[in-house]
Amino acid sequence: MIQAGRITSIWRYPVKSMQGERVAEADVGDLGVHADRTWAVRDVESDATTSAKRLPGLLWLTARYPQPPGPDAGPGHAPEVLIGFPDGTEVSSSDPAVHQALSRYLDHDVQLRPLPPIDRRDEYRGPMATKADLRTIFGLSDDEPLPDLSMFPVRKLAEISRYATPVGSYVDAYPVHIITEQSLSTLGSLAPDSDFDVRRFRPTLVVDSPSTAAHPEWEWCGGRLHAPQAELAPMIPTIRCVMPSHEQPELKRDKEITRTIAAHTRRCFGVYGNVTRAGRIAEGDVLQLIPPNRTARSVTAGGGAATVKRAVMRAVSAAMPSGKKG
Repeated sequence: MIQAGRITSIWRYPVKSMQGERVAEADVGDLGVHADRTWAVRDVESDATTSAKRLPGLLWLTARYPQPPGPDAGPGHAPEVLIGFPDGTEVSSSDPAVHQALSRYLDHDVQLRPLPPIDRRDEYRGPMATKADLRTIFGLSDDEPLPDLSMFPVRKLAEISRYATPVGSYVDAYPVHIITEQSLSTLGSLAPDSDFDVRRFRPTLVVDSPSTAAHPEWEWCGGRLHAPQAELAPMIPTIRCVMPSHEQPELKRDKEITRTIAAHTRRCFGVYGNVTRAGRIAEGDVLQLIPPNRTARSVTAGGGAATVKRAVMRAVSAAMPSGKKG
């Protein structure tokens, strides 16, 4: 094993797309950080979980647990959460007025929903994505090509095309998202007038790596990260949507953020991963890497498997409705 780096911060997000909480330590398991994203906002019209990709105002709201979440916090057991609005008011998830307060603030009919039990799979489904949806999510104009999603394993592609979020979770794709201080610095040097604040990217873990690579975490994909009491498996580079460019407290709207990522890193920043050994992680923990059998380049550029998946994605894109109103 070789030293991958040291954990410098851990983040938990009680409500999907609302501001996160930095925690000094956390239990991690199959669903990622304990009590992460136990609530989300549901679009009433589409009857599906939504996020700041479509409702950027969510990024201005705070979310906190008034009491430490119990050991059963998760699907079917969402702890009480307090939603904070920009005017300083707070509304509890237990208050029936929370739905009206959120709808009024967002100027959109929504409800706050707890994470459903795993056996209620229908509640995780969403409407079929259209090309217009993807352009909104990734901030693309009509003349720009749709993003290449071929880095996703076929099974994960099938899951995220069928469900609004993976069953049992309100994350977008994987339970863990890791970025390094070095990647933040690399992007900052490419766009010195932009603020690549860590909060824009909503990580689970931030790691300070001794590597001299521009993006050390990409080299971990396919390997294992050993913390003193847990183990993580970085899987694929994280493809970025439009959210990092949105305005939020202390951070202005900045389209150059996503343009820089698109131009220099094929829209990828950080890595998605799984928890392969449940346990506890803490700021300051040193992560040891069991290197992957393949390089991050083979994950991102791909060989035969990636070529096949790109062909599948082209077929899916051709069959996908445009979503334009005629």
